[in-house]
Amino acid sequence: MKLLEGKVAIITGASRGIGKGIAEVFAKQGANVAFTYSSSVESALALEEELNDMGVKAKGYQSNAADFNQAQTFVDSVLAEFGTIDVLINNAGITKDNLLMRMSEEDFDKVIEVNLKSVFNMTKAVQKNFLKQRAGSIINMSSVVGVKGNAGQTNYAASKAGIIGFTKSVALELGSRNIRCNAIAPGFIETEMTAKLNEDVVQGWRDGIPLKRGGTSEDVANACLFLASDMSAYITGQVLNVDGGMLT
Repeated sequence: MKLLEGKVAIITGASRGIGKGIAEVFAKQGANVAFTYSSSVESALALEEELNDMGVKAKGYQSNAADFNQAQTFVDSVLAEFGTIDVLINNAGITKDNLLMRMSEEDFDKVIEVNLKSVFNMTKAVQKNFLKQRAGSIINMSSVVGVKGNAGQTNYAASKAGIIGFTKSVALELGSRNIRCNAIAPGFIETEMTAKLNEDVVQGWRDGIPLKRGGTSEDVANACLFLASDMSAYITGQVLNVDGGMLT
C-alpha cells in the first residue's frame, strides 16, 4: 500500500530543487500532484510529464503564491480539476542575501512577500476545503536559518522564522478540526543552486555537519512524506530539522 494513495497534494515552487524532489516522492507514493511554478515553463512541463508517467494525475500551474488573488484562483482551479485537496506544501521561496547595511528595502520586502506572505495566502485559500472535510495536512518549508539566524540573511531568516510562528499558530487554531500544520527546517541541501558554488566552500560546509554530507532533495521529501501521511496523524505544530545534525 502506497502511503499517499489517492490523496491530492499541492506543492508550491516545484519545477526544480526541493519542490521537484517532493513532487517525485509523492507521486511514487500514489499522490496526485498539483504544483505551481513561476517562470520555468519547460521544467514544469517535463515534471508534469514525468509524474503522469508514474500513473498519477499531475498538473503544473503558472501561478504566484505571493499574490493573494492568484493563490485563491489557483486553489479553485485545483479543486475544479482534482475534486479535493488533502495536503498543502508551502515550498516557494527566494533569497536576496546581503549584509543589513547593504540590503535595500525592496530586497527585504520581496523575500518576506515570496517566502512568508505566500504561506498565509495559500493556507487561507485551502482552509475552507480542509474545514469542510475535517482533514488536511499543511507542511511549511522553513530553514535552519529561521531557527538559528545567519549573518547576511536577515530578510531570509526573518521570513523563515515567521513561518515557524505561523505554523504553530495554525496548528493551535485548526487542530480541533483534524487539520495538522507542521514545518520542516532543512539544513544545507545540495541542489542545482548549490552546484554553482565553489567546491572547496561546499566541502567546508559538509565537514561542519555531523553526518559529514549535504542533504538531498529526497531527504527533505521523505520528511514531507511522513508529515503528509497518516503515519504522523498525532503530530502537529512541530518543526522537524532535516539538517544532518547541524543544530544539535
